[in-house]
Amino acid sequence: MVMIASSRVAQGAGSPSGDERSPFARLTELLAPHQPGLPLINLSLGEPQHALPPFVGEVLARHIAEFGRYPMAKGIEPFRQTAAAWLGRRFALPRPVDPDSEVLVLNGSREGLFLAALAAMRYVPPRSGPPAILMPNPFYPAYGAGARAAGCEPVFMPTTAATGFLPDLDALDAATLQRTVALYLASPANPQGAVASRDYFAKLKALADRYGFMVLADECYSEIYTGQPPGSMLEVAGPDFAQVVAFQSLSKRSNLPGLRVGFAAGDRKFLSVFHELRNVAAPQVPVPLQHVAIAAYGDESHVEHNRDLYRQKFDLADQILGTRYGYRRPAGGFCLWLDVSAQGGDEVATVRLFKEGGVRVVPGSYLARAQADGRNPGAGYIRVAMVQDPATTEQALLRMVQVLDRTEAR
Repeated sequence: MVMIASSRVAQGAGSPSGDERSPFARLTELLAPHQPGLPLINLSLGEPQHALPPFVGEVLARHIAEFGRYPMAKGIEPFRQTAAAWLGRRFALPRPVDPDSEVLVLNGSREGLFLAALAAMRYVPPRSGPPAILMPNPFYPAYGAGARAAGCEPVFMPTTAATGFLPDLDALDAATLQRTVALYLASPANPQGAVASRDYFAKLKALADRYGFMVLADECYSEIYTGQPPGSMLEVAGPDFAQVVAFQSLSKRSNLPGLRVGFAAGDRKFLSVFHELRNVAAPQVPVPLQHVAIAAYGDESHVEHNRDLYRQKFDLADQILGTRYGYRRPAGGFCLWLDVSAQGGDEVATVRLFKEGGVRVVPGSYLARAQADGRNPGAGYIRVAMVQDPATTEQALLRMVQVLDRTEAR
């Protein structure tokens, strides 16, 4: 059965459908009958291909014996202290984060974002109506999976050019908000790269306080930007960070997607419940990996170098793409969100880029769900992850223009 939320912009579905599978599994099926027309350049997966920070091997070797003991679920004290200190340096917080009660280590952000939905269902008081979890549309698949696992209705908020590629908070009605358990917000947004302003964060915090739901702020792309540094939801969360938890990861910031270390920080009461859940249901983070994370959060030079590489690649996009396909440099993150509706749509463009140009991207419709009116806000777009080195990225962008301009001319 399909359930439609009362909000004029939001839709929830009651049972899983075929389009809820991994977008990358669907992409593999789409491209399976074809071969790349040129040597393959993979811009589909958001896996940074920049060099690892130079200290990783040394730190890991120094602490390798600690693989011989079980880690604490909340994380070792030096990691929590380092994470709290980094947050204080990076963001204008209302007060310092308490490393003992307001930081929780994670196996990367994915498992944290998924399990946070279950923790929210335990923590938030009973709702007025069927419990719902709100999320942007397009969205990171872990949000929808978490809502399902928690027994909540996923409610999709379209993020389009008309909404600034962020959820339209003013379009949410009281009936939906009264049954909301949690709201996922990604800033910088994945895939569009939009960044929420302080006023936007404050408006969302006011709604969370009024209706008693949790804000699960996915800030994993916060360190990838070429202009102003993105802010954090924690900056407006008040002296107790009530109703707000922010998620961070080293995958994008430090080119360490295989390390699988991140953290959640914020509302201590929620994190206590979250810790209890993870203590029995989630794998702990190996201690040697936490030591690598300590070194990573204590060093900004590799992050600045990382940003410089992304700046070079976005400069190339500015030069090569210009205003084609609705391109504009994103405020944060490392993805391009290109409008290919005039090139036959997202699936057609994806196949042609692969067959004719050897470039692998993701159809935008695979990252989103259809709304109540049947429209998929990702349809007609492709996501291009700028994760390769600048020279490879330049070659890929030139191929894309050649293929897509030829497609449009047909």
